[in-house]
Parts: sequence; C-alpha cells; structure tokens
Amino acid sequence: MGVIRKTKSVEALLNEFNTSDEAISAKQLIEQLDSKFNKTTIYRVLDKLEEDGVLHSFLGKEGLKWYAKCNGCSSTKHKDVHPHFQCLKCGRVDCLPISMAIPNIPNRKVTVSQVLIQGICEKCCEDK
Repeated sequence: MGVIRKTKSVEALLNEFNTSDEAISAKQLIEQLDSKFNKTTIYRVLDKLEEDGVLHSFLGKEGLKWYAKCNGCSSTKHKDVHPHFQCLKCGRVDCLPISMAIPNIPNRKVTVSQVLIQGICEKCCEDK
C-alpha cells in the first residue's frame, strides 16, 4: 500500500474486500461497519484506498457507488479496465473478467470509462 496508514478502519475495510470477490456498495459498508466507524471515516478510507490503487469504484443501479478490489493498479494508474455486472433480481454486483480497451476519440483524452451490464446472474437463473 502507498501512503495510507494501516489504521483499524483501513484494516476493517480491507477485510471486507478480502473475504469476498464481489463488489460492495458504500451503503452496505456503512451498514456493516456502523457500530465500529462513522460514515465520514468509511468514505474517507474508501477514497484513500481508491487513490492508492487498492480499490476501484463505479456507479450502479440507483446511482449507488460500488467498490471492488483492484488488480495490479497503483496510485498513478488504474489499469484493470473491465465491465461490471449487476443482477436485477438479487442485487449482486461483480467485476467481469473481460478486458476492455478504452476507445481513442479524436480531439479528446479519455481518462475514465465505466461499463455496467445489468441482467440476471447465474445463481438467480438456476433458482427459477
């Protein structure tokens, strides 16, 4: 990790991401850690972890911000550009293991691109 200190709040948040491969919404993290840390601390730590290249964020259904672990990123470059999938039945959100190229657009410099694909996940398809 870069410049972020290994505080109790950092360790608690990292533990949430190390126990699951799914993305976690800021709202879920606040609900899960509410008894230990206040909302401001959670948002501040999430911002720092994202700045350090430990996490990446994206917007999901209803404008909720979701976070997931980065893969090989650093504080200077987020290089794991990939789409995310959100199940419209159970709400699960995860990173898709599909690499994507950011398009070159004439006279523009693309710095961030987000793709959210929505549908029904494999577990919900099996539960029919």
